[in-house]
Amino acid sequence: MKAAVTAAYQRSFPRFAHIQPVPRQFFYGQCGGVRYAATRFESTPGATHEQLVGMQDEGSATKYFRSTSAGSWSYLASDGSPRGPHGCGDVPQIPETLAAAWGNCSVG
Repeated sequence: MKAAVTAAYQRSFPRFAHIQPVPRQFFYGQCGGVRYAATRFESTPGATHEQLVGMQDEGSATKYFRSTSAGSWSYLASDGSPRGPHGCGDVPQIPETLAAAWGNCSVG
């Protein structure tokens, strides 16, 4: 699933070819029959200087995804800048009950 979510982000932002979810910061759940995921990304070996610079800002924002009816993942949104005080609870595309279950995407 992490690979499918990463691929969904790369389809939306192809300049980030060398990324992976940040360890222990991947959230997954289902609400109303729809699957959702949230993660931050970090660069992997092979990233160019341009990609590393781009991830300085992009890597600090949590990205949100939803599964489609066909089972593939699509990118929904990113955290605002600065991040809202309620984390993913401030992201309207994420159901409130799921954001609460995820602890508002806090990894403290």
